[in-house]
Amino acid sequence: MAKLGVEDLDMAGKNVLIRVDFNVTQDKEGKITDDTRIKASVQTIKYCVDKGAKVILMSHLGRPEGKVVESMRLTPVAKRLGELLGKKIAKTEDCVGPDAEKAVSAMKNGDVLLLENLRFHPEEENNAEDFSKKLAKLGDLYVNDAFGTAHRAHSSTVGVARLLPSAAGFLMKKEIEVLGKILEEPDKPFAAVLGGAKVSTKIGVIKNLLPRVSFLLIGGAMAYTFLKAIGEEVGNSKIEEDKLGLARDLILGDSESKIHLPIDHVVAKEIREGAQMEETGGRAIQNGWIGVDIGPKTVAEYRQVISKSKTVFWNGPMGIFEVDAFAKGTVEIAKAMAESGAVTVIGGGDSVSAAAKAGVSDKITHISTGGGASLELLEGITLPGIAALSEKK
Repeated sequence: MAKLGVEDLDMAGKNVLIRVDFNVTQDKEGKITDDTRIKASVQTIKYCVDKGAKVILMSHLGRPEGKVVESMRLTPVAKRLGELLGKKIAKTEDCVGPDAEKAVSAMKNGDVLLLENLRFHPEEENNAEDFSKKLAKLGDLYVNDAFGTAHRAHSSTVGVARLLPSAAGFLMKKEIEVLGKILEEPDKPFAAVLGGAKVSTKIGVIKNLLPRVSFLLIGGAMAYTFLKAIGEEVGNSKIEEDKLGLARDLILGDSESKIHLPIDHVVAKEIREGAQMEETGGRAIQNGWIGVDIGPKTVAEYRQVISKSKTVFWNGPMGIFEVDAFAKGTVEIAKAMAESGAVTVIGGGDSVSAAAKAGVSDKITHISTGGGASLELLEGITLPGIAALSEKK
């Protein structure tokens, strides 16, 4: 059964408690360096304001581990949100208790209030019933628009949803619809591009996607585990010894040969900017060298596959993307997706940064706000933050 959406709620004059994902990156001075997640929340917030609701926002920021960390306060977020909405955003010093309750009681219809960092309280991540009740006390209705935390069973994502009439915000709905279509009825041919460091974090996704995709393109450090599993020399590249058997089984079980592995590499002596590096020309990597990116032949092959696909999903860099010299393969994948004419979806993390670095973010059909959440959804896992929302009758 479908979940209630924010537009199904009668919210005029009511306190609407919205879980947003304001876990943004900041520099050492506390200046926000990427406000994508704040911008992504604006549609739902504006809708509720326009409907005459009193909008109470709650989010986490960073990993304060249950205690107050001054550098993780949400004050810069309130300032940036105010600029985006064109109105003053009040902020509390705590997310529960007398301070929060007083601020909520002073609100007028159309006001927006941001509660302080939820994770200053250890009870948030423990989904403690008492803490959930304190949060729920602030609202009449609950909206979850934080897809990036939907795979976490926390007080603000699950506990409150079970205590108040609850619905999905516009961002949450879009994420569910786009990723759901990829899983259930993608336009074919369907290519999935998976990278990153570990096979272990992608096993479930690979197993769930393999019967559905036309092509599975593998890059990043996880590719070396697959290559070693089929007897290729990988030099000093990072591999997961305990996953070699599983990688071998996945390839041997791929009777239609959907899995594509790198056919050449960029290798380096050290993982640092300015290190000695070269291209291998073939699959083998000599001892003393570390695989740090897919090579030009692999880029050309993967580009060709992407160009003939009608749906492309991508999660995870093709190399050690944080070092500029090793980022070319990842950037080329982003460009190939932008040029493909396919329905293109990027599943969070470094892939999002790569699209931005390549200057093609606006040419991608959908960029997910949740890396871990998008992967779990594509793995076929029911996300607790979605499951907890009220059913549409």
